[in-house]
Amino acid sequence: QVQLVESGGGLVQAGGSLRLSCAASGLTFSSYCMGWFRQAPGKEREFVANINNYGVSTSYSDSVKGRFTVSRNNAKNTVWLQMNSLKPEDTAVYYCAADRLYGVPTGREESYDYWGQGTLVTVSS
Repeated sequence: QVQLVESGGGLVQAGGSLRLSCAASGLTFSSYCMGWFRQAPGKEREFVANINNYGVSTSYSDSVKGRFTVSRNNAKNTVWLQMNSLKPEDTAVYYCAADRLYGVPTGREESYDYWGQGTLVTVSS
């Protein structure tokens, strides 16, 4: 059974940092591109960042580019999202997702096969 478990969310002041983790089990981790998405209150879920199978290729939404960094360690079956210079508009539930794909990851939700339960990030002004 595939499980993706996010952790690291919480309350932080604007300008602060958080590091989200997503621990994967029940799958061959290197066979999957990994993505981070978020859903703010009253809004649709949106793409944040992704990373390919071996961490060579990453991409980010324009809203987080330069502030967030996605990384992974296949030996630990874990993907991280380092979030710096946080803004109140970054407040959302953050989800990690796994896409069984070799190559360039996509930002389309429908491509992802497995999802975590989400972790809440709240940024106060």
